[in-house]
Amino acid sequence: MSRWEPNAAERLGVAAVELFADRGYEDVTIMEIAERAGLTKRTFFRHFADKREILFRGQDAYREMFADAIAGAPAEATPMEAIGAALATFAAGFVDDMREFLAKRQAVIAGNSDLKERDLLKAAALTASMTDALVARGVKPPTANLAAHVGALALDDAFQRWLHPGNRKSMAKLADQALRQLGEATEALR
Repeated sequence: MSRWEPNAAERLGVAAVELFADRGYEDVTIMEIAERAGLTKRTFFRHFADKREILFRGQDAYREMFADAIAGAPAEATPMEAIGAALATFAAGFVDDMREFLAKRQAVIAGNSDLKERDLLKAAALTASMTDALVARGVKPPTANLAAHVGALALDDAFQRWLHPGNRKSMAKLADQALRQLGEATEALR
């Protein structure tokens, strides 16, 4: 193996998800992931602290992306419009080629209680980041918190529908649709 390997983190991620899907998360070692990717265990640890983190790579960048999109929304945008801008920015990165890989990843997470817990913690951190970004725009904390939670629900709904094998809609369209439906549901609560 050479000292430098291009796309090591991505290769490790693909190898891990394939192995986890085939054999189960608990039955796969870091060494096996590295070998499947054609890399060393040392390279694995340069990119990831443990095998759980390989399933959640990019989460910090996603939080920044959401915060930046909310901050960059027009000054006159409502909290929900700012959340919508963040969802649109995030959804633009989803292409159909990713669907099978992400569906396998989600199945691995759903099959393990520790991974489900980690997924919930990451989702909570994203919601907190959206709340903070809205507060920085001058939105009052209770309103910011509610808008961020509605945005998180819309994101989860859109993502689950996007993963569905029969889906033909883009992630962006599904996210917009989910946000509108939740907005209508919120209005119905009055």
